[in-house]
Amino acid sequence: MNARLTAEPARSVAGAPQGNEPPARVKPGPPLWLLLELTYRCPLHCVFCYNPTDFATTGPELGTDDWIRVLREARALGAVQLGLSGGEPLARDDLETIVAEAHTLGYYINLITSGIGLTEARIAALKRAGLDHIQLSFQDSSRELNDFLSSTRTFELKSKVAALIRKYEYPMVLNVVLHRLNIDHVGEILELAQQMGAQYVELANTQYYGWAWLNRDRLLPSREQLRRAEQTLERFRAKAGQKMKIFFVVPDYFETRPKACMNGLGSVFLTVTPDGTALPCHAARMLPGLILPNVRETDIKAIWYDSPGFNHFRGDAWMKEPCRSCPEKTKDFGGCRCQAYLLTGDAANADPVCDLSPHHHLVTEAVETAARAIASGTSQPEGANQPKAQEHVLVFRDHRISIPVVTAAPARRADVPESG
Repeated sequence: MNARLTAEPARSVAGAPQGNEPPARVKPGPPLWLLLELTYRCPLHCVFCYNPTDFATTGPELGTDDWIRVLREARALGAVQLGLSGGEPLARDDLETIVAEAHTLGYYINLITSGIGLTEARIAALKRAGLDHIQLSFQDSSRELNDFLSSTRTFELKSKVAALIRKYEYPMVLNVVLHRLNIDHVGEILELAQQMGAQYVELANTQYYGWAWLNRDRLLPSREQLRRAEQTLERFRAKAGQKMKIFFVVPDYFETRPKACMNGLGSVFLTVTPDGTALPCHAARMLPGLILPNVRETDIKAIWYDSPGFNHFRGDAWMKEPCRSCPEKTKDFGGCRCQAYLLTGDAANADPVCDLSPHHHLVTEAVETAARAIASGTSQPEGANQPKAQEHVLVFRDHRISIPVVTAAPARRADVPESG
């Protein structure tokens, strides 16, 4: 079943030199980091969810046997770090079975969860199965905004789950996604984390793809908000000392150089989605023309080493200028392919976050637009005591609808070379 993939030559890549021979493939190391998105089912409806906006059209979820086979094949290839996410992974009745197999295989296992469904019986079972780590998400420090942003009443339940995590002696790890509507609450969020006994807090500024892309114009903070948040963070660190480690991920839009997304696509990270589609990053499903394999049809070894989807953005043959001749390309690998696609319509372009990109103005204009919206007072949700008429401006994650990805520029397929 793998002959089709292993025998297929490399496809033409947008921006790559064209000739009779395809560019030589780059031999990667093993997929050290495996992320299994076990389900798209989720009780929350977060406005910044990174799941694809058209996930309602995807196929049925993999069964237990398929997930176990994926775990075994990836471990044999060298995978060591395992993330279990979704959706909400606790929606899977076989989660404990998957964790037990992963533990037997020797993975370090991290459950990424909203906490909804984590009863005492389940956390005890997961502990027995060998789960190593739980990352619990909150949306805000206040009940009102936490529940508004997820369109659920879950704040009190999450607080109870945090207590269970401590009781079962897991490291207390909290994750809060920051954006315009809650970034001014960083001080209160950190105080809440301290009250809960958090040892690690990740303040992860929103990455604008998935549902967050639909809501970018309502979620992108201003530079002034970011400055205040960083100042608040430094004051808290000075007061709290080393009792709590805080990771603050600066939003891409405020940088002048891109992050090394996934350390380069197809380098160390492999995602498997609920329907079995394998991705070189968790958002790559949106990229047009990227031929993505499925674990139902192809084993992990062939997917990682031979599939067009994973070889497409390896190396630098696919790069356009200014990336191709840039000395920093071995540091940032051209930045985020999904961000380049969403902002410019072409995944082979330089990430517009980079101020060397000819499309950098798209980022600075978005930041300027956000600042004007905040200054005019038009950016707060109904949940922040605004008139009801404001509610429609946010699009909440909804499994009942499918929304196609629309870029900020006309999209071009990644497998179609430019004319001329």
